[in-house]
Amino acid sequence: MFFMINSIFVNLPVVSLKKSVEFFDALGFTFNAQFTDETSTCMIVGENIYVMLLEHAKFESFIDKPIAPINTSEAILSFGCQSPDQVRELTAKAIHLGARKINEPQDLGFMFSWGFEDLDGHLWDLFWMNPEHVQTD
Repeated sequence: MFFMINSIFVNLPVVSLKKSVEFFDALGFTFNAQFTDETSTCMIVGENIYVMLLEHAKFESFIDKPIAPINTSEAILSFGCQSPDQVRELTAKAIHLGARKINEPQDLGFMFSWGFEDLDGHLWDLFWMNPEHVQTD
């Protein structure tokens, strides 16, 4: 049986909701007030793509194991952008706002990518892929 997911909500633990909101707001993201309180917010990343930023205590209320320490990695969040310029702009701005550069820009011709580590140690890989290069069958 084949099925498709109609949306994604990624939940990320953050030390300070205020600092995280300031960081992502400065990158141009918006937030859904309906799913926001003093300890969490819903960041709108794209159509049907959301990142829930949850302060540690709230995040821990959903799980029965510890949050991964900032010096470890559990996942890389990869998001497709509209152009190589958008990848450059967002990553450079994130680094300027205090994110850590995790690699150098990579141009493979059909794909361009560059990444950063946000204020809470989450890895973001932004990329653009030439739609003519993607095989659909």
